[in-house]
This record gives sequence, structure tokens and C-alpha cells, in this order.
Amino acid sequence: MRMATKLPGNFGDRGIASVIPMKIIEAEEGRVVFRAKADERHTNPMGAIHGGFAATVLDAATGCAIHTLLPAEVGYGTVDLNVKMVRPVPMGEELHAVAEVIDRTRTMAISEGTLTNVDGKIFAHASATCRILGREKAA
Repeated sequence: MRMATKLPGNFGDRGIASVIPMKIIEAEEGRVVFRAKADERHTNPMGAIHGGFAATVLDAATGCAIHTLLPAEVGYGTVDLNVKMVRPVPMGEELHAVAEVIDRTRTMAISEGTLTNVDGKIFAHASATCRILGREKAA
């Protein structure tokens, strides 16, 4: 297992990772594992964890799984993200988002991911389609 702080290109807790606490804890070609934990900042008006928390973590994981297959200076953008909420996301519990690429062409890639607790209980599932952007469009 490679830790996020040792992965090439890791920029730490910036951007969305400063709002949704998530880190890559494993990465290999076509697959990543994120660790995330929801807190009171992620609640909806009813006090439960907002579905956007699961969607954001799964968007990041499915996109990063695709990113592991791309050469330097080539980016990607999410075209479609389909998230199924299986059960309410718990507050304060360590969760893992595991995502794997299931298909790739020259210009598109598809990945799937699940958000689970450490015991493997599924809270959400996602599939994502990403457009692969060439060097001139990635910047």
C-alpha cells in the first residue's frame, strides 16, 4: 500500500479535499482507494450527512482511478456521474472509496466505485464516464 503523502503529484489537503476530508491511501494502475470521514460540516437541513458528500468522494475516486492510466500532462473531466445511495452515510466513521477503471478508449474512460466502511458495508455506489483531455486541453 502506498500512502497519499508519497504518491507522485499529491498536492495535499487543498481544493475540495479541504472541504471534504479525503485522502488517497492506495493507488495503482486503474485503481485507487480513498479514505474519507464525514462530519457536522457535511449535514443536510435534517442533520443527516448530505448525499453530496458521497457523490463528491466517489467522483474524486472514480476520476483518480482513470487518472492513474494517463500520461503526464493529460487530464480528464467527468462527463457523467451516476450515484446510488444505498444507506445513510454515518458521521465520524472512517469510510473507504474504492474505484476501478472498467473500460478505456482513446478519448473516454468508465470507472466504478463504492463507498464502504472498514467492514465492507456499502453506503453508496457510483459509475463515472470521463473525457480524456489531450495535453493542450489539460492545462
